Amino acid sequence: MYTIAMFMMACRSASEGEVAAGEPLDQYLIAYNVLVDDSTDNYDVLTLDPLTREQRNITNHPDVAWTYLADGERIFFISDRDTCKRCYQLFEMDAMGSNVRKISEILLKDSWMGVRNGKELVVNYRQPGPPGFTIIDLRGGILASILPDLPFASDPAFSPDGTYLAFRGGSAPSKRDSAFNEAIYRVNVDGSGLQRLSQYPPSDTTAPWHAYQAGPPRFHPTEDFISFQSFRDGKYSLFGVATDGSREWKLTDLEMAEGWHAWSPDGRWLAIEVFDPAQTQFHIALMDWPDKSHEILTDTTFRLQQAPVFVRRAGGK
Repeated sequence: MYTIAMFMMACRSASEGEVAAGEPLDQYLIAYNVLVDDSTDNYDVLTLDPLTREQRNITNHPDVAWTYLADGERIFFISDRDTCKRCYQLFEMDAMGSNVRKISEILLKDSWMGVRNGKELVVNYRQPGPPGFTIIDLRGGILASILPDLPFASDPAFSPDGTYLAFRGGSAPSKRDSAFNEAIYRVNVDGSGLQRLSQYPPSDTTAPWHAYQAGPPRFHPTEDFISFQSFRDGKYSLFGVATDGSREWKLTDLEMAEGWHAWSPDGRWLAIEVFDPAQTQFHIALMDWPDKSHEILTDTTFRLQQAPVFVRRAGGK
């Protein structure tokens, strides 16, 4: 395992021709979800300083609180604190866990989400009808609905230019359906241009029924590809697919399994949840994208440590 000093030296040693150095790590915190108490189904959102490894519980509430998105100094999270068990509403807070505000009373599905221009969110509302997504403003006002012609749709993300979404789509309503075939899709924000991007190898039979063939998509901020996790050859790894679907490749090859992840706004850093094959311990790892050096940042205080997102420190640029 790298020490912080060794890791930072590695980060400065990327060879000529690789991506620019980007912003220093001291601009960011990493927010992520932890299981605090399994007996009460209590999940909290923590922040982690990637340099000092200082952790802070910023929700500290006996609810299910999960973050799947941050934008600047704001962290968006879903919570069942004001509703029935695992009935989620959308909230926001700052990087210190202060200024908590409910954005929408409408119930959401457990899904990743996206942000456009710092003013609009794409979410997955829990409502009857065909599966799809809703674009809302920061006060919960509905701006548009997007209904891809698929039996299953989840985990939307805005493209960097905001003109289309990438999402996880399926050919049946549930993974329990033998006809379920999961992939990364794209669709324009007006609902047109549905296109399948990723292809799961038909010869690979190693994935259990519940595993991701194509996990929640994340756009690289400066390179023209979408990253996602996929269970292939008996292990979860991260893969990339070109935004036009013309190419698909393996992104990383860590010893541990790789899952939910996020790119720093400059594209320099990749935060990944990593775990053992039996999924007995989840950690948050940080990778320097140019040279692929990586380090596990978390300890074993919590068993489940998942869904990292980058949030700017208060007062950061």
